[in-house]
Amino acid sequence: MQVPRLPLRPSERKVLLFFLDIILLLAAVAVALWLWALRADQPFSQSYLFSQIHWFAVLGIPWLIIAVINDFYGAETTSKLRTTMYALLRITALMLLAYLFFYFFSPPQRLPRAVVLFFAFSSFILVGLGRTAYLLIFKRTPFQQRVLIVGAGWAGRTIAQVLKERGDTSYQVMGFIDDAPWKQEQIVEGLPVLGTRRDLTSLLREQDISSVILAITHEIHKELFKAFLECLERGVRIIPMPILYEELTGCVPVQHIGDNWYVAMPLDHQGTGILYPLVKRALDVVLASIGLFFLGLTVPFIALAIHVDSPGPIFYSQERVGRGGRIFRAYKFRSMVPNAEKEGKAAWAQQGDSRVTRVGRFLRATHVDEFPQFLNIVKGEMSAVGPRPERPEFVAQLEKEIPFYRTRHCVKPGMAGWGLVKQGYGASTEDALIKLQYDLYYIKHQSVWLDLVILLKTVVDTLTFRGR
Repeated sequence: MQVPRLPLRPSERKVLLFFLDIILLLAAVAVALWLWALRADQPFSQSYLFSQIHWFAVLGIPWLIIAVINDFYGAETTSKLRTTMYALLRITALMLLAYLFFYFFSPPQRLPRAVVLFFAFSSFILVGLGRTAYLLIFKRTPFQQRVLIVGAGWAGRTIAQVLKERGDTSYQVMGFIDDAPWKQEQIVEGLPVLGTRRDLTSLLREQDISSVILAITHEIHKELFKAFLECLERGVRIIPMPILYEELTGCVPVQHIGDNWYVAMPLDHQGTGILYPLVKRALDVVLASIGLFFLGLTVPFIALAIHVDSPGPIFYSQERVGRGGRIFRAYKFRSMVPNAEKEGKAAWAQQGDSRVTRVGRFLRATHVDEFPQFLNIVKGEMSAVGPRPERPEFVAQLEKEIPFYRTRHCVKPGMAGWGLVKQGYGASTEDALIKLQYDLYYIKHQSVWLDLVILLKTVVDTLTFRGR
């Protein structure tokens, strides 16, 4: 008897996990309230539960926000129990720290402590058990997408590696299809080459394929195109390699798109509309105004620390490339020794750079050295979120070496960015290529929600000293 199959896509798994967490969090709050009532010798009744109903939102919503910030629903986290439990521990710790912050600044006896501790304990256990059950159940074959990769070249090998590392057990790769005679019956990335384009139709039936990944960077042969039409007739999903790569990694594979250049180009992104740019600019002005207020309060202390540690200018400005390739001057607190660049020649800042002062290391680790760029935001030269602005000297070099590099100049550069929170600051051409892939993903998928996620991730990086 054939086992029924219910192959779930990664997006469907995320939705499933999100709603599972909501149910478990509601249960965790109920358990916390029960323990709280037990501790106070109060009856745990329906009326008591309704009188404390606000705790379901007060505890549940921040937990979910912190979970999203920590990639709790990303394939890389959900694919292994170890990474899941580590992320869950981090979420619980941040939840407690956030509550302690509000508790410290609240009037005495205004906020309780026990219910939050009970929630932290119960949510860790219940969500941990839920994720364990999820992995035990949904790692099984009936819930996996059985896929073939068309093309065993560079692009095909790359997506096979990504599926192995970040596939969240959503995909069971059966093998490759490739027309090259010397690749037949060979093993590529631990997977067999099962045949040529002529074998695709028969393999759909034999292997019970639910998805085909198109990893060809050149023009499709008409015979293969006919096979794809049959895939569509059978309800088999056809996924271009760059699209799946984006979905799993959060970046655009600029090196693997070949003739399909339009896949990497953000041809119709949110920034070309009217509403999103207006909302984004309003948020920029509000955030920059708040930032400048706190900057004004802290400037005397930061300036004194910089001067005592390394006498010289407090502020530092550099030419950067903005939207449309326009040059502007970005402001920063000085974090390096004066005249750090010999003969004025531009040089990448390296990890553990000897030119960085002691105070500068702290400023960079907390991103505080970038705070004067709130002025750039007010002037409209930068945004709160966007690709990090690069120096003209490096841009001239990188445009020659990296395809699509100029595309990042179709939006305003930002203080915080998707490439920054995912990959960090660049120190080489290779780093710039990786950052570009993340920047292109941001430009294609930019939204208010993604901006908020990036800002919150940046705040966490700042509080945990995860800057440069």
